[in-house]
Amino acid sequence: MQQTVPPELAAALRTGPFHLALRTAITARGLALHRVQQHLARRGVHIGLTSLSYWQQGRRRPERPESLRAVQLLEDVLDLPAHSLTRLLGPRRTPEPPAVGPATRPYRDLIGPADAVDGLLATIAGPACTALHTVTHIERISVGADRRQLRRSSQHVLRAHRDGIDRYLAIYQGDPGCDITRVALRTEENCRPGRIRRDPQAGLLVAELLLDRRLRTGDTHLLGYGFEDAPGPAPSDEYVRGFNAGAGQYVLQVTFHPDALPVRCHRFASRSPGARPHETEELTLDGHHGVHLVAAGLPPCLLGIRWDWE
Repeated sequence: MQQTVPPELAAALRTGPFHLALRTAITARGLALHRVQQHLARRGVHIGLTSLSYWQQGRRRPERPESLRAVQLLEDVLDLPAHSLTRLLGPRRTPEPPAVGPATRPYRDLIGPADAVDGLLATIAGPACTALHTVTHIERISVGADRRQLRRSSQHVLRAHRDGIDRYLAIYQGDPGCDITRVALRTEENCRPGRIRRDPQAGLLVAELLLDRRLRTGDTHLLGYGFEDAPGPAPSDEYVRGFNAGAGQYVLQVTFHPDALPVRCHRFASRSPGARPHETEELTLDGHHGVHLVAAGLPPCLLGIRWDWE
């Protein structure tokens, strides 16, 4: 026998929207979400707690046939008039076209030698170039008292442009003479190490960072990771970051040991390794012995900071 519908619930069922009516009905009947889930399961429909929660928050809408069947059964579970919830859904929405990622360039255009890059990438399957886009990347480079690079740290926010992404490829290239076999990967936030491939002759390393969840189209994910360097014999004089798919925002900070400060620093941008920079700007050391750059709306390119010791 159907219960009396309280005035607040009757108003929500009359005017909607669907998520408000569903939430009001669940509250009015005094059922926890896991109990609602159990009632549906007894009727042969299995819906996750996350989906039920998203439906009543308006974060997701029932669309699949199984979900629409669950809404019909919810009217029975919650002692509601027939069609009172289903009519609030209205006509089924036309699926949106898949998200299109930003323009990309192959990694071989941004990191040399190209054959070495291609060879490493061929040994480790990763997401398609268009699958992930940098929303924000904050990168910190430390240069030691011996004028050589010590470590690199990244806080990296990515957005997925297709469903099912669960890994990211980080590419590291050491200074000339670097012992790439001694370079160590650090995974610090929301990821763990996967496969790692090295090319000692080219000083290249490709590391697979396994995410702690599988991303859907439009999802964002924050990674924290870095590398401990095994520098070459010569002093470091630049750090360059390649963007194969551009970036929403990029911040690069280079910090120097107080006993080894450069005499001049400048930022630069170029289109390919070894190409003449098409943008330069002098940078001034701050009170913490560092310089930084901030860039937004980047196309595929190379961006970095160079410094002179003499």
